[in-house]
Amino acid sequence: MPLKTEPLEEPSINLTSMLDVVMLLIIFFMVGTKFSEEERQTGIQVPTVSDNLAMSGQPDEIIVNVTADGKVSVRNETHSLESLKTMLEGAREVFPGQAVVIRGDGRGEYQIVMDVISTCKAAGIKTVSLAHTPNPKGS
Repeated sequence: MPLKTEPLEEPSINLTSMLDVVMLLIIFFMVGTKFSEEERQTGIQVPTVSDNLAMSGQPDEIIVNVTADGKVSVRNETHSLESLKTMLEGAREVFPGQAVVIRGDGRGEYQIVMDVISTCKAAGIKTVSLAHTPNPKGS
């Protein structure tokens, strides 16, 4: 039986491809750094401005609360349906897309909530929504 007389070859890792990738990354970062230096070296003095808000920002919704005993209030001020209509018309003139959220007490009369919705429509408010609390049971 013949015996092997030559030594076994040790396993080795070829690092050539890894070194190629590392060299390419180094070149990429060097070129990128050069471009960022050129941007900072321009002789332009950028003007300064004060920190201002947008000129036509979207206002918050007007929240109309309807209590169980039929009182209508906005921002802790009690309103009649006529004064509510006047206030909403003024808000619509300032911002035509004004939205209203109606928070009606679940124990109150539904007719009062419907009267508030009708007042909103008469004032020209196009976006009216009713606030509610999700049912935790899912039914």
